[in-house]
Amino acid sequence: MSRKGRRWQPGPAELLLATSIGRRFYVQGASKLEIAEEFGISRFKVARILDQARDNGLIRVEFDVPAPLEPTLSDEVATAYGLRRVLVLERAERTEIELRKQLGAMAAELLTELVTEDDVLGVVWARTVNAMTDSLRRLARCPVVQLCGVSSRIDTREHSADRSVETVRRVAQVSGGEAFPIFGPLVLPDRRTAQTLRQQPGIADAFERFARITTAVVSIGAWRSGQSTVYSVLGEQQREELARRGAVAEVAARLFDADGNELTGDLGHHVFGVSVPELKRVPEVIALSGGAEKADAIAAVLRSGMVDTLVTDASAAERLLEQA
Repeated sequence: MSRKGRRWQPGPAELLLATSIGRRFYVQGASKLEIAEEFGISRFKVARILDQARDNGLIRVEFDVPAPLEPTLSDEVATAYGLRRVLVLERAERTEIELRKQLGAMAAELLTELVTEDDVLGVVWARTVNAMTDSLRRLARCPVVQLCGVSSRIDTREHSADRSVETVRRVAQVSGGEAFPIFGPLVLPDRRTAQTLRQQPGIADAFERFARITTAVVSIGAWRSGQSTVYSVLGEQQREELARRGAVAEVAARLFDADGNELTGDLGHHVFGVSVPELKRVPEVIALSGGAEKADAIAAVLRSGMVDTLVTDASAAERLLEQA
C-alpha cells in the first residue's frame, strides 16, 4: 500500500504531539510558524499534522452558530453564484407558510443589522416581505419606499388586503422614518394608465426616490400558480404565451428566463413599479425565497446579477449548488 493510501495510525508520542499542536492552533490561537519554532519542526510539518488530525477525527472543527443557519451551505452558495452573502435556514420540516415566516424573521434580523440612518430602504409587496415586516422590531431611522404596487390576489390566511397595502407604513413605523407608499395595483392594462397614476402626488414621491435607494428587499417567485404575485392576475392565454417566451422567475412582477435575462417587449401587461435597471443600480439588493420547487427561479434571478444577498433554506440551497 502506498504511503498516501495508508491510514494514519499514530503511536503515543505522535498522538501527544498532534494533540498539543492542535491545542496550540485551535484553542490558544498560535500561528503555524510559532508552533513550528516551539516544537522544533517545520511549519509544513505542523500543517500536515493538523490535516491528518482533522481527516482522522482526532480534531473536529464544529460551528455552534446561535441562529438557525447552515453556515457551510451559506458559504458554498455565495461562492458558487458570486454573492456578497447567503443566509441558509437549517434543515427542517416546514409548511409553506412556516417557511415564509422563518425566512421573513431571518431577513428582519439581517435588515436590523445592515440598515443605518444614511440608508434609503426600498421594499416590494410580497408575502415573504410582509412576513419580514411582522418580525421587524428595530430599524435605524431612514426613509422607506414602496417599490411596486400591490397584487389584488392576496392569501387571506396570512395577510388581509388592508395590511398588505400598509407594509411600507409598518416598516416606517418601526424605523421612525418617512414612508413613501404606492397606493396602486401591481399590474395595469396599459402604459397610459400607469403614466396617469404616476403623476399623482403621493405616488410620484415614491417613484422619484427609486434612484436614491441604497438597500432593497425583494422576493423571488416562480412562474406558476401560487408562487408568483403576477401569474394569477393574468389570463390563461397571457400566462401560456409568457411561458413559451421562457418565463421561469419573477421579481416585483418583472419576469426572467432561465439565463437571468429580463423578458421585455409587449408582455400583455404593464408593471407599476421599479424597473430591473433601477434595481441593478441599488448597492444592496436582498432577495428572499425558499423551497426546492423555487430553486430554478432563484437560480435564474441570481444569474441576472441583480442580487447581492440571498435569504433561503437548505432544500433550495442544495438544488442551487447542483445547478451551479
